[in-house]
Amino acid sequence: MTGATTDTRAGAQGAPSSREVALAAARAAIEKQAEDVLVLDVGSIIVITDFFVICTAGSQRQIKTVIEAVQDAARELGVKPVRREGEADAGWWLLDFVDVVVHVFGSEERAFYSLERLWSDAPKVRVQDAGAASSAR
Repeated sequence: MTGATTDTRAGAQGAPSSREVALAAARAAIEKQAEDVLVLDVGSIIVITDFFVICTAGSQRQIKTVIEAVQDAARELGVKPVRREGEADAGWWLLDFVDVVVHVFGSEERAFYSLERLWSDAPKVRVQDAGAASSAR
């Protein structure tokens, strides 16, 4: 893939890999108390992106907080979303970083759209393990 995160798997000089961006987004969501945070490696299934980050926020206010935290975490890596979609009452916001797409759902919307079921063939990336591995270096 080409785009906001440059090199998808290995990380070009100075640029974060798409995996690093996905994990940073997931950690930011977790820090803001998002629930059921999931990172799916969809790169081998679809060609338009490498990772989906999916999470649930309990209120519109929390959705906004999670979105802002994810954008801040990505900005720290030097990455900005190329697209941000959603409306105040939509219950589903999307941040598109090209190689990483972050979905922040309200509870009802997440159950209705069930992206993890739709993309059930995609390998799941363990956020906790990846965080421990990177901090152990």
